[in-house]
Amino acid sequence: MIISRVVGLLGLLSGAVAYKTLSDDSLRDIADPGDDFDIKNGALLAPILQPRVPGTPGSTAVLTHFVNFFQKSLPEWELSFQNSSSKTPLSGNDEVPFRNLIATRDPPWAQQGHVGRLALVAHYDSKIDPPGFIGAIDSAAPCAMLMHAARSLDAALTKKWAAMESDGETELEEAGGIQIILLDGEEAFKVWTHDDSIYGARSLAEEWEQTMHPAASTYRTPLDAIDLFVLLDLLGSAKPTVPSFFRTTHWAYSNMAAAEARLRSLKQLETAPADVFLREANKKETDRWLGGAIEDDHIPFQARGVDILHMIPAPFPAVWHKMTDDGEHLDIPTVKDWAKIVTAFAAEWMELDGYLSPPKKRNAMPELDRTEL
Repeated sequence: MIISRVVGLLGLLSGAVAYKTLSDDSLRDIADPGDDFDIKNGALLAPILQPRVPGTPGSTAVLTHFVNFFQKSLPEWELSFQNSSSKTPLSGNDEVPFRNLIATRDPPWAQQGHVGRLALVAHYDSKIDPPGFIGAIDSAAPCAMLMHAARSLDAALTKKWAAMESDGETELEEAGGIQIILLDGEEAFKVWTHDDSIYGARSLAEEWEQTMHPAASTYRTPLDAIDLFVLLDLLGSAKPTVPSFFRTTHWAYSNMAAAEARLRSLKQLETAPADVFLREANKKETDRWLGGAIEDDHIPFQARGVDILHMIPAPFPAVWHKMTDDGEHLDIPTVKDWAKIVTAFAAEWMELDGYLSPPKKRNAMPELDRTEL
């Protein structure tokens, strides 16, 4: 991502979709990541902490890790790839491959084109320069946070949808789906420009805009079916301050801030009580809004009318685009707290109060042959 001199036009506050806050008991049932974010052996995070430039073996290894996780641990999630290729300023006439992974969980009765979704998004690629760059906050840790959120919500989604089917309550407006979108090619290969950046996001947004659902669908395209695009980036350094960037989604920001505040009051977070991440819940219409000031993977989706909730610190952490953005410089309590906050927000969005339960002890994920990619 890069800071732009052009500040986008600001819209008016939009109405929220259905959203039901969690009880205190349900908030206490939000799964703790435990050792999964250990930088050496953590089942979720450690395999991502390697150089993963698009088109390299490191990129394939990390993509294999994601596929393994969903296929072996969350088999009810539907996996799909969106592939593209492009020349870059460093590739000459060669095309560099970009592979986006989309994991989707819809109600079992949902028909194509008739279910809206919460999209939780991060990019998984790393910068090519400096050589050996890891990109722990940018964005290995956010990817691991989304994996944790998916796993934490899975059983609750199954329980809720089974109860709805049993009671004959299968109105789709009350049971949307959820997607985890892991994007490739966010980083510039040379200097950030509109052409040398967000390769995967640009390709996915264009393809989904042009992919038509069946006639008479509630949502014309997969792009239309995104109710909210929640983008996580640069998360994992201590004491982050994430502003509310857009008036149009301030209601969603406020809900996530409220979830954070309640988790803190219930002593469910590890960071200090004063280290509040989301400080602008009470922002006024007349305050300064930074929407459009930071370019990131949301840009091609926002340009096509998708509502964006951008979870990125401002100012950027000190390790941004430096070799010190590695596992050793992550603040693990902050990483764990972000995972729980995002999970709580998604659980409230999906209206899972009463369906969450403390997680059982997890087994290590088996290895996946890379030939399956």
